[in-house]
Amino acid sequence: MPKIIALITLITIIALGSPALADSISTNPNNGAAVFEANCAGCHVNGSNIVRRGKNLKSKALHKNKVDTQEAIASLVTNGKGIMSAYGDKLTPEQIADVSAYVLQQAKQGWK
Repeated sequence: MPKIIALITLITIIALGSPALADSISTNPNNGAAVFEANCAGCHVNGSNIVRRGKNLKSKALHKNKVDTQEAIASLVTNGKGIMSAYGDKLTPEQIADVSAYVLQQAKQGWK
């Protein structure tokens, strides 16, 4: 299992570029918003979390949980963790990059 996670992470890094450049990747914010609405908003409406309060998508929680970069969000979306489902088999790498950038952008803007 760890080899599969490492392979998925490597593929994600290759698809997104180097970690230093990943936060500056150009994505389609409208697509990220649409992907979020279709796949994430059921549990994470306006960046909250209806299942586990402390695991929301607000900037402070992302930082506390060490998921405050586009790469980390993409890895979490791809692989899931705990009770959060993995979406690596449901979303394309481009959709994952778009939604990860969207989540990070919204967190930085306070989910307005």
